[in-house]
Parts: sequence; C-alpha cells; structure tokens
Amino acid sequence: MPELVVSANRRYLTTAAGAPFFYLGDTAWELFHRTTREEADLYLANRAAKGFTAIQAVVLAEVAGLDVPNAYGHLPLVAKDPTRPNEAYFEHVDYVVRQAAELGLFIAMLPTWGKYVQPDAWDNAQIIFDPANARAYGAYLGERYGAAPVIWMLGGDRQPTGVEAVWNTMAAGIKAGGGARQLMTYHPYGRHSSSYWLHEAPWLDFNTLQSGHDRRANENYQMIAHDYALAPIKPCLDSEPRYEDHPINWQPGNGWFDDLEVRQAAYWALFAGACGHTYGCHDIWQFWTADRQPVSAARTDWHTALDLPGAYDMRHAKDLLLSRPYLTRIPDQLLVQDPGEATNHVQATRDGLPGVADATYLMAYLPMLRGVTVNTTAIPAARLRAWWFDPREGVALPLGEFANSGAYTPPIPRTGPDWVLVVDDAACGYPAPGSARWTEEGSCYCK
Repeated sequence: MPELVVSANRRYLTTAAGAPFFYLGDTAWELFHRTTREEADLYLANRAAKGFTAIQAVVLAEVAGLDVPNAYGHLPLVAKDPTRPNEAYFEHVDYVVRQAAELGLFIAMLPTWGKYVQPDAWDNAQIIFDPANARAYGAYLGERYGAAPVIWMLGGDRQPTGVEAVWNTMAAGIKAGGGARQLMTYHPYGRHSSSYWLHEAPWLDFNTLQSGHDRRANENYQMIAHDYALAPIKPCLDSEPRYEDHPINWQPGNGWFDDLEVRQAAYWALFAGACGHTYGCHDIWQFWTADRQPVSAARTDWHTALDLPGAYDMRHAKDLLLSRPYLTRIPDQLLVQDPGEATNHVQATRDGLPGVADATYLMAYLPMLRGVTVNTTAIPAARLRAWWFDPREGVALPLGEFANSGAYTPPIPRTGPDWVLVVDDAACGYPAPGSARWTEEGSCYCK
C-alpha cells in the first residue's frame, strides 16, 4: 500500500510518488465492534469491488462500545482504562486492517467515538479520557498501526471545545508511537467542519466536515467552499453527508434519503473543491440486523443494504474525475450562467488556474432535469467536444464537436433525474468521460 501525502498544491491527496489518491470513503463505524471476521471479509470485499478507497471505522465504538463485547466476546479496554488495551479485542482490529490492506483499502481509523471524551445533551456517555491517558492510548495505536494503511480520524461526532488538550495529546501520542508519516484529520458533529476549531492545528493534514442528515438539498457545497477558501490551504471533504436509507431529519414520516440525494451530496461537494467524498448508509454504519435494536429507525438488513444503488453510483463519480487531469482541478461557479438554488443548484468545476482562461475541460452537475448554459471562455480552444455523463450508470452520451462561441447550451436529456455536462477542448483527445484513467504524463490507459 502506498504512503499518502498532501499534494504539492495542498488541494488533494496523492501517493508519495505523486499519483492522485481519490478518497472515496464509507462510514462503517461499528465494523470493529459488531462484525465477525467472515462478515468483515464480506463487507470489505463488497466495498473494494465498488471502488471505495477508505473505510471509516471506530475502535471504541459508539453503540455501547465500552460495555458490549465484540463478536468474539472481547471488550476493548480492561476496566475501561485507555492505558490498558485488551489484546484479544485488538487482534480482531488487526485482522480487519490486514484484510482491508489486502484489498487495497485504507482504514480511516477513529481511535474513539467522541462520546468518551465529551458528552452531548442527547447522550449520557462515559467520559474516560484525559490528556495523559489520551497520549498513552494514542501512542499504543501509533505503535500498533503506524506501518499499516491507516488514515487517522480523531473526533467522532463531537466538537473539541473544552477538550482540545485531549485531542492534541492523542494526536501527539499517535505520532510519537509510530504514526508520524500517516495523514490525520478530525470528524466533527453535524453541520460543522474541523476547520471551525482546528484548521491551524499542526497535526491536522486535511479538513473533514459533517453536512448531516437533517434535510434534502443540504447545501454541503457551501461548507466545502468555506474550507476551500481558508488559509493556510488544506484539502477538505464531506466525511458524513446524508446517509442512504436514513430517515430525513431522523423522522420516518419525512421520508428517506435515497440514491439521488447521495449523488447530489457527492457531486456538489466534489465540484466545489473537495479532495474526495464519503458515502454512508444508515443500515451499514451500525451493521443492523433484525435481532438488533435499530438506531434511528434503521430498517434494512445490512447485507441487503450493501447493494443499494447509491453505493454503486459513487464509483462513477470517482471514475469521471480521474478520467481528466485531476490535480489541477478547481471549482468555478462563473462557468454557469444560472446556477439555481435548492434541488436545482448546478455546481461546476474545471482544470486550470483561478481567473485564467487555460482550462482543457469543464464539468457541471445538474441534480434535476433543466436547461443550462455554460460559459466556455475559460477553455481557450477553437473547437470543443461535449458529453452528457450519466451518474447512475457511469456512461457518457456524446453531444458532438462544435466551434467555441463562448457559451454552450446542450439539449436537455430525455430521462433523469440528474446528469453531468462535460465539455472538453477537442484537441486534447480526451476519452469518453469515466472510461479511462488520465495519467500525469498526459496519456490514457484503459481500466
């Protein structure tokens, strides 16, 4: 597995050799706590086959993680003491990390859910951490997983206010223990980003936000745009958007988020400048089965939920962006003459430098069938080639080649609901969107 670093322009993640790393995450918070080895194998193989690259999982789990043993009867800590890890429990964590690595997956490892550091009004959690034992626990994890394909994700659905010393010392312990070369971020609570508190923390390599589950058309692109504009520059992504099969605002009477909302969150965030994206399914994060008490009205057995349509669709977003020059990609809303609002909001991206007409392609995501006109002056080419890219099936429909007049209005697709418009410099010879990987050397190879 390659070592991961922040790209030279500070916007993206790459391998140490400079190849783009597209963070495509899945929230499997209870993976270490609730699954057997066979179940973990099934889950990881499914996610690897769908093109995921990072699995977000928690060592000290949210759902009674200190009191209910894992699938093999082991608790994570002796006497709930962070300085006394239970070897038997961590042998199962070891197994999952190894299996993920064999499938080419990174584990975005949360050392603990935030409830064991700081309570919230809805949760009478057991606080077990202080700065001293947090450092010791971090050092243990760093020593155990410092050579593994792990991305560290501190936090866990909490703000750090008042307990900054705990997270700072845990981060220091991880780095001192052996995790100094691994990337590190922080998972906050809903409608917030790690940048609100920790943007200048020296250990925070990239920002993650949680746009949350409270409503349809949740404008996560605004949160990404906020983090993208910060100095110093750091990559950012939405690490917990609205989950597929989650009741809207936690109320089943409001309906349930579906694959359209999953795609909408992904393309809005990515085209606003995110370095990747996290998919989530309400049934999978808790590995729900009918013999378990559901959290927030989970309703689908996780084995079935593995193949909900939104999970398949995430690979298409990854393939689309990696089929064009990736590390030079920027957000640019000036490309869209009428970006619209709410479910009609169109988000756009291109390559090149801000404010400079040097792009070789542009893309615009339309979450609903509608007319749109894009400004093509950012592409200094005499002739253009356009495509409609289907984010549900991952196929591109050619719209032909034409002279660059400075604006382009494509025909409206006959079916929907959502599409991505791709406009290329015709001279570049780019392949059909999503069909091949574009290398930094400027040549394509088939997948």
